[in-house]
Amino acid sequence: MMTDATTNKLILLYIFDQMETPLSEETLIEICNENDWLSYMDCKQAISELINSSFITNVGKTSSPIYVITNDGSSCLIHFPNKIPLSIRESIKEEVSKNRINYRKRQEYFSDYFKNDDGTYTVILKILPSTEQQPLLELKLNIPSRITAKWIYKNWKDKAAVIYELINENLIE
Repeated sequence: MMTDATTNKLILLYIFDQMETPLSEETLIEICNENDWLSYMDCKQAISELINSSFITNVGKTSSPIYVITNDGSSCLIHFPNKIPLSIRESIKEEVSKNRINYRKRQEYFSDYFKNDDGTYTVILKILPSTEQQPLLELKLNIPSRITAKWIYKNWKDKAAVIYELINENLIE
């Protein structure tokens, strides 16, 4: 793992640049930890510093911030690409090419569930465009069992596009 604070920030900017999609803090930390590019604490600190220096900005309109690289962040990255070790740059490129669609689904397809006072569960499902204020689709389902609620919660990211298409075809067009 790297310990140089400047290199850590450049790694995050490089991830944004290669991913070409907004990312949540949770996703960034997960990407960095799974690939052993940055520790949890180094990643949190670098994210905070990038926000403070306006190299990344929040474009999310939900309770969870979603970040994108700014023009200043891109400009900074262009001036210091060799500060990131070549092995890490290649690793980031490989990770992004293999998993870009999965990361994008995580950002755009939101799901959650909670228990109601009457013992049923409410499942909240959303499709969130990265730069718009309102969700493209938001569903709240009242589900009788935790098992079913959990199944819906876990499968939303794989089913969201199909469900959106069905609703669009049957209700809107």
